[in-house]
Amino acid sequence: MRNRAEFIGLASAYAAQGLGYAALVTVLPQLETRLRIGETTVSLLLLGVCVAAAAGSALADLVAVRWGSRQALCSGLVLEAVALGAIAWIGDFGIFVPALVAYGIGLGMVDAASNMQGVLAQKHSGTSLLGRLYAAYTAAAVGGALLVSACLATTSSLLPLLLTAAVQLAVAVAGIRLFDRARAAHRPHDDRVRRDPLPRNGIWFIGLLVLAAFTVDSAVSAWGTVYLADGLQVASAAAPLGYAAYQAAVFLARLAVDPAVRRFGRTRLATAATAVGVSGCGVVAAVPDIVGAVAGFAAAGVCTGILVPIAFGAAGDLRPERSDEVIARVNLFNYAGAVAGAVALGLVATGPALGYAFMLPAVVLLLATPALRRLRQERRPSAAVTTPAPTGKGAMI
Repeated sequence: MRNRAEFIGLASAYAAQGLGYAALVTVLPQLETRLRIGETTVSLLLLGVCVAAAAGSALADLVAVRWGSRQALCSGLVLEAVALGAIAWIGDFGIFVPALVAYGIGLGMVDAASNMQGVLAQKHSGTSLLGRLYAAYTAAAVGGALLVSACLATTSSLLPLLLTAAVQLAVAVAGIRLFDRARAAHRPHDDRVRRDPLPRNGIWFIGLLVLAAFTVDSAVSAWGTVYLADGLQVASAAAPLGYAAYQAAVFLARLAVDPAVRRFGRTRLATAATAVGVSGCGVVAAVPDIVGAVAGFAAAGVCTGILVPIAFGAAGDLRPERSDEVIARVNLFNYAGAVAGAVALGLVATGPALGYAFMLPAVVLLLATPALRRLRQERRPSAAVTTPAPTGKGAMI
């Protein structure tokens, strides 16, 4: 980054995203009661959010092509904030659904655009930064869950959504000045685009890594606590320990991934992370007790904590001068993995047998291993990313 303030601004965008998503999903039980809907309806609504987020990622691509990823990120944050504010106050299901769809579109825009900005930050700094940025996301997600817990104990479920909306608006306003103005996409109506298409094979290979990582993530997030509570019959107070171990491992892995990439390289680090993830899922399936589950989920957290920032960093290098467009397409695999992990395990097994179903994410990781060789690919010689004239700011962070 050009200076520390810009890095903090971008990290705040990642944090605002994690805070918002955690706040929404943790107040779902209260929204379910207020709107008088059942768990099946909630599941369908979450599926709708994933579909809307995919549309939001495509919209971020269009905005980035015309105006740059800074505008896409600020617009997505504003849309999320408005939607969360509406969700906090709306008591009518017919209005709640469009508000949730709007949130999903904003979610996809911010997911894609924040990674576009993160890749630009790495280009300007010449070093790996995405791990630390994703660590900000994870830390804020944990904070969001704790915020909801505290608010439910003292006030209501409305307050965390409103506070989160205020944070997202503040980050969007600050981002107008702090986010990178560089363009990393083709110009509208550029005839060269037809002659020089995006690297489709590279997008699919790296997208497969993203899909595998988010399949593991959504499987543990959606079913980890259910497995401990219903499958292993552990005490209610102990049931969340598996998910807590998973998130702690994700956070620590993301803090460590930037220096690890510089020391070991993307390919070796991603290969090791994949092996750890497969082993972790295997431990959950093979050791049907709380120790095996917690250890296995922690190993899975190491895997996803490393793979996601590495994959998006590699996506940005496929075509540096058009990295915004590449990342918008790779980001779509995020939602495919989220749906696959959340849905597939529940269809395969329930109760104690749910442990064996965690081999499904392991299989997806194994299927993604051929994509690891794409991480070795050298940067293609390209035109420089279009960026404004230097502003005289301090050295890169």
